[in-house]
Amino acid sequence: MGTGPDPGPVGAAAREIPLRIAASYRARAKGLLGVDGVDGALLITPCQSVHTFRMRFTIDVAYLDRRFNVLAVRTMRPGRLGLPRLRARHVLEAEAGAMERWGVRPGVRVRISAAPLGEASPRGR
Repeated sequence: MGTGPDPGPVGAAAREIPLRIAASYRARAKGLLGVDGVDGALLITPCQSVHTFRMRFTIDVAYLDRRFNVLAVRTMRPGRLGLPRLRARHVLEAEAGAMERWGVRPGVRVRISAAPLGEASPRGR
C-alpha cells in the first residue's frame, strides 16, 4: 500500500485562521445556515457529512479524520447534499476558495489551537 498524499514540504509555514467550533447538537445543526459569509472557518465536530440547503453562499468543505488529517476537500454550492465520509470525524467549512488559499488539501494535517472567543464571527446575523 502507498503512503498517501504528500503533506507538503517539511517545515511549511503554519497559517492562523480564525475558527469557530460547533460541538453541541444545536451549533452543529445551525452551522453556517442563515449567514452571508464567514470570517475564517467553522469546525463541526463530530461530523461525517454536511449539506448546504438554505445556505446563501458557496463553501469549501474539508473532511478530517480523528487526528485532523484532511481526507477530502470539496466545494459545495447552496442546495447540495454532501456524501458521508465514513472515516471523517470532523468537517471544516469556509468560504469557497479558502481551502486552496490556506493549503488545505488531502494528506495535510490541520492543527487546532485555542484562541479567545469571538474572533471568527459569521457575517450577516
